[in-house]
Amino acid sequence: MGDTANGARLAWVDVAKGLCIVLVVMMHSTLGTGEAMAEAGFGHEGFLHHVVAFAKPFRIPDFFLLSGLFLGRVIDRDWRLFADRRVVHFAYFYFLWVVIQSATKYGAITGGAGPGAFAHHLVLALVEPYSSLWFIYLLAVFSVVTKLLRRAPWPLLLGGAALLQVLPIRTEIYLLEEFCARYVWFVVGYLFAERIFAFATAVRAHPRAALAGLAAWAVLEGVMAFTPSGYAAYPTLASLPGLGLALGGAGAMAIVAGAALLTRAGGPVTAALRACGQRSIAIYLAFFLPMAVTRTVLVKTGAIPDVGWASLVVTLTAILVPLALERAVRHTPLAFLFRRPAAFHIVGDRAPVRPMLRGA
Repeated sequence: MGDTANGARLAWVDVAKGLCIVLVVMMHSTLGTGEAMAEAGFGHEGFLHHVVAFAKPFRIPDFFLLSGLFLGRVIDRDWRLFADRRVVHFAYFYFLWVVIQSATKYGAITGGAGPGAFAHHLVLALVEPYSSLWFIYLLAVFSVVTKLLRRAPWPLLLGGAALLQVLPIRTEIYLLEEFCARYVWFVVGYLFAERIFAFATAVRAHPRAALAGLAAWAVLEGVMAFTPSGYAAYPTLASLPGLGLALGGAGAMAIVAGAALLTRAGGPVTAALRACGQRSIAIYLAFFLPMAVTRTVLVKTGAIPDVGWASLVVTLTAILVPLALERAVRHTPLAFLFRRPAAFHIVGDRAPVRPMLRGA
């Protein structure tokens, strides 16, 4: 009975992560495809641009909230185990894929200056998150900062993180700016993990009320996401300080509720999203290349002139190819692409942790 209940608690997390990774890949694919097709004279926006705009207030907040849910498993453990689970783990994939991504753009990065310029680029990536991999970099930073602050009163920790998000902090240091904008969601996931799980359980128990709540949220989200604010720095109402924070939280909980309902309903869509969630790191690490290749082929051939449908094809390809690649290399020497080898653990892979929930 306990295993079944725990499995149900974890299933919706996988589905929620699946929803998030699909939205993230869709954003990169759609915006990039729109720009490339506009340059080729096909038009600039399609129907997926509206989905991307709708999801903007909550897409990244929910991803960080989900990432913070399981921090409580290891935050009180010794620094060696903590660092292995929450720092070395992310650092391994970040540095590996910085090299892989950068190698595919060697010419553009070096500008013909040779290996020295490439080495300089890699060194810079140690302190300045590179490309879409900034998310993985920040997960390690968030984990360390939260462990250092774990003795602080939770209202102070939460209030400070919220203040950083609301204040219009602009800096040349990309890492610092993103930290201020995103940290609050990681803190919310960490501090309120049990309440979030209880909320998901309540949603599963009261599906009609949950659906009504989701419908009301979707209307409000749509109004805020598409209504201009009149301020150049904050183009929509959803981007206004304070209001953006509230909408990010509401949207994150809407994803939790939607994932809980999908898990309750089951079906192929739920299974597909759960598979994406279980392998979200593989998708996140490897989607860039199939996305770029598919986009280039579609633009150069003009095979799909409609921006919306072209964006959809690019999105699906950017999700399915990494999944296929991960499956293909899972039991081969190339498994290191998506699974950290034992040589890169500083604590045994089976070292005991607090028996709470499976890691993120």
